[in-house]
Amino acid sequence: MKQSIIFSLLLTLSFTACANSASDSYFTEQPANSKKEYESFRKNIAKAFENQTPKQWGENVTGVKTHLNTNEKVIALTMDACGSPLGMAYDEKLVNFLKKEKIPATMFINARWINKNLSTFKELASNPLFEIANHGLEHKPASVNGKSIYGLSGTNSVEELVDEIELNARKIESITHKRPKYFRSGTAYYDEVAVSVANKLNHQVVGFSILGDAGATFSAKKVEEAFLKAKKGEIVIIHMNHPTSDTAQGTINAITKLKQKGFKFVKLSDYKLK
Repeated sequence: MKQSIIFSLLLTLSFTACANSASDSYFTEQPANSKKEYESFRKNIAKAFENQTPKQWGENVTGVKTHLNTNEKVIALTMDACGSPLGMAYDEKLVNFLKKEKIPATMFINARWINKNLSTFKELASNPLFEIANHGLEHKPASVNGKSIYGLSGTNSVEELVDEIELNARKIESITHKRPKYFRSGTAYYDEVAVSVANKLNHQVVGFSILGDAGATFSAKKVEEAFLKAKKGEIVIIHMNHPTSDTAQGTINAITKLKQKGFKFVKLSDYKLK
């Protein structure tokens, strides 16, 4: 499924390289022996994949999960909080609707969004309606050789990919006391070796079957139309970090209609993925 051109431009404008490494920043608050332990851990992961050369690049490469493994009339709502300069906000209207209607969701959260919205993140993580998933340390495409998409460079080695996944996982666990088990990269692009690395780090890689808002660029009508294409076991992706977009209203309209059609909304962890 292709993202829109507008989504591509938005990503290109939003995600610029940081002056300082996010991994270095992570360890400024950790004991010295913690960094030594982590470097050994990362080196061992890199060693395990050193002779593997990727042949695939895209949203749906081998190993990416895009559906719930069920014939029941259920939909998994997944929401990204990307942590870009243009995406640090919080769509309270959207989340309040989910709370009011008791609609579960899986939230893929980036480290920089957590830093900017720490109290909100803690509140969301404590709500049993929601489960927290990993959206990376710096919101990079998941590559082991620097493959790019939308003008954004992916992680350029296994070591950098490990940082992208593992350091955000540890950050989330340190706050919530629960390690995330799902990962979605920045842009949702991967090579198949990167997917295997994520699996080695005990993460399932989750894509989507319905592009719900194209990076929060769709009109409310287009969001609604995207949702209403849903069949059994779909995984929908939308964004919860753009409150000025039409994502909330389109999602509200669509969920109301889908519930009337007998659909139930679930978290990813409620079903096996395929």
